Amino acid sequence: MSTWLEHTVQIEIDAPIDLVWSLWSDLEQMPRWMKWIESVKIQEDDPKLSRWKLASGGLEFSWLSREVKMIPHQILQWESVDGLPNRGAIRFYDRGEKGSIVKMSVFYAVPGFLFQLMDKLFLGRIVESTLEADLQRFKDYAMQIKAAS
Repeated sequence: MSTWLEHTVQIEIDAPIDLVWSLWSDLEQMPRWMKWIESVKIQEDDPKLSRWKLASGGLEFSWLSREVKMIPHQILQWESVDGLPNRGAIRFYDRGEKGSIVKMSVFYAVPGFLFQLMDKLFLGRIVESTLEADLQRFKDYAMQIKAAS
């Protein structure tokens, strides 16, 4: 038995939407800025499927994710089809000369044994602060790429 948790975080980035979209939509690069994501591999036989591996604190989880919806420069939505149950969306907002906003909503099922080890609020704070730090790392990465171009 598991419990579903949800987190939504966002960040403003002083970079054009074209750059922000191109960096984020290259899923295999996500371990560069997502602390707990160890690897992402796009499946050769179906590019809408990707194999993800999460590793943190001695725990490892993997899952196969399917792209549910993709509208360039607007949304990338996914759901797991096996492994760790999760789903979510990354939304992109073009603010013209002000840059872009990236908003990430993640839903995931926490295995019952983890709830026995830690309470829901504690786990939620850890995950949310990690996602916020991931977005900050993404912003820093995007700003480095922008400065180099």
